[in-house]
Amino acid sequence: MAEKQSVKKNFLKGIIAENPIFVSLLGMCPTLATTKSVEAAIGMGLLVTLVLIGSNIVISLLRKIIPAEVKIPAYIIIIATIVRMLCQAFLAELYATLGVFISLIVVNCIILGRAESYASKNGVFDSLIDALGMGVGFTFALVVIAFFREVIGTGGIAIGEYFPFLPKVAFRPLDKFAISLFVDSAGGFLVLGMVLAFLAWRKNKKEAIEKKKAIEAKKAQLAQKVKEA
Repeated sequence: MAEKQSVKKNFLKGIIAENPIFVSLLGMCPTLATTKSVEAAIGMGLLVTLVLIGSNIVISLLRKIIPAEVKIPAYIIIIATIVRMLCQAFLAELYATLGVFISLIVVNCIILGRAESYASKNGVFDSLIDALGMGVGFTFALVVIAFFREVIGTGGIAIGEYFPFLPKVAFRPLDKFAISLFVDSAGGFLVLGMVLAFLAWRKNKKEAIEKKKAIEAKKAQLAQKVKEA
């Protein structure tokens, strides 16, 4: 039971407590550049997750064999290159849109950070769970930002533009009210700022409620002691 809780905690930390974008503010370059559409955000999130899983597993397996000075850059470059080649071969539309950012996955600070701080110090299974959690958290954050940017910027959602196996469908009921600013770089900063502001407000509100409960509990304890005396 304790082991299951540990695995769950290891997975969830990347989605909630240590979310790469909303908490650690890592990977801002691909975050702002690839969130113009939900489909592109999902594509980037899946690619980063694949690289995270591959790099964490390989580095964890060989952490005691390969010199620390070269193992992280060597294996991340190999794995990221393979992912880029596969994407170029089978998802040409996505590669055409995200090409430079797919290449930049090689030096993505999220992947480098997890490889250095976690995979190089933990076993294969734990490193796999860590990679899955961070990848899901990264993808979730990208999709949240992309959803608001695409809906506000274009008036709806479109699919099938980057994934050839999906039918091309565009649902834009609010196109007359679209604000094109939100699909530009400035729009990315605006949406990210608003999401971070909401999360900060929610966190502060939760802490205030917990603080109020703690004060009330202390008052109740003091009152009980006075009554007993």
